[in-house]
Amino acid sequence: MLTGVITGYTVQYDRPPTPLPPLSQPGPGTPGAAGDKDGPEPLSAREDRIVRTGGDLRKLLLKKPKDAQTPPGAPDGDWMTPARYAEGFNNPAGMFEALAHDGLRRIAAVSWEKGDGALVSIRLIQFRDSQTPYSVDFLSSQQWYMSDGGYAGNDGEPIPGTASGRAYVYDRPHTEAGYLPVYAARALARRGDIVMEISVYSQKAIGRGTIMSLAERQLEHL
Repeated sequence: MLTGVITGYTVQYDRPPTPLPPLSQPGPGTPGAAGDKDGPEPLSAREDRIVRTGGDLRKLLLKKPKDAQTPPGAPDGDWMTPARYAEGFNNPAGMFEALAHDGLRRIAAVSWEKGDGALVSIRLIQFRDSQTPYSVDFLSSQQWYMSDGGYAGNDGEPIPGTASGRAYVYDRPHTEAGYLPVYAARALARRGDIVMEISVYSQKAIGRGTIMSLAERQLEHL
């Protein structure tokens, strides 16, 4: 089991935030309201994405594979509080404060573990970008240290279809006395006001195709 080495994925979750009104609901005098015989105008690609991501963010998460299980205490396609998310960082208090200050809206999360021991963790972190591009800054802040030796140790590879998304396979496994080595990979990308974060941990080497496939499939949902 990876539990003894990787603790960031064993996050709990509390009650979901207050549901937001659907952005697609027509109001008086808008296309689609009562009495509009011609019906609504087709949504642009950007408007359609806003409608989808303004709804239940949990429904946009990748589904857990049928042959996988959710580790005890890990989120199973549910909301994650900022405090629980921040626990996965070296400075939880600092991350929590940054999220509160930088327009965090909500976080949807799912984790699963397959029979071969590989653990997958997906987080969709949504910001309030109406005035300030917080999501852009957050993505940049998470990518700038990934090339350091204590993390991936490389610059990663671009994720197709994104402007700045990158997938990283760590150069070296994490080692700790009394445990088997743990290999890691991470993907970071953005769609609109949502930052996608995917982490994979395994006791076997992780191929580039594994993390890249997860990233591309999750981005398709966004």
